[in-house]
Amino acid sequence: MLDYIRKMTLAGAGLAIMTTEKVQEIMDELVKKGEMTEKEAREAVSEFVEKSKQAKKDLEDKMEQTVTGLLKRLNIPTRKELEEIKERLARLEKKEVSKG
Repeated sequence: MLDYIRKMTLAGAGLAIMTTEKVQEIMDELVKKGEMTEKEAREAVSEFVEKSKQAKKDLEDKMEQTVTGLLKRLNIPTRKELEEIKERLARLEKKEVSKG
């Protein structure tokens, strides 16, 4: 499940890169036609890139919330919870060895 989500995130990032390149091509074409200045084109591409980054971050946050919720509903411990259990077990084993 997590591997699938990771692949989807990477695919989304790849799509954003392709889309950025396409936006740059369109802006370059508009500059060539005289419908936009180079400065306007750079600003438009920059704005698009920033919005894409924010959208990607929002998607990643939402996916993380979804996975976390799913793990809780399925009663699957998180990595942090497993680490806490391992630490507690190590302390108990150490305590038991010192008794013996």
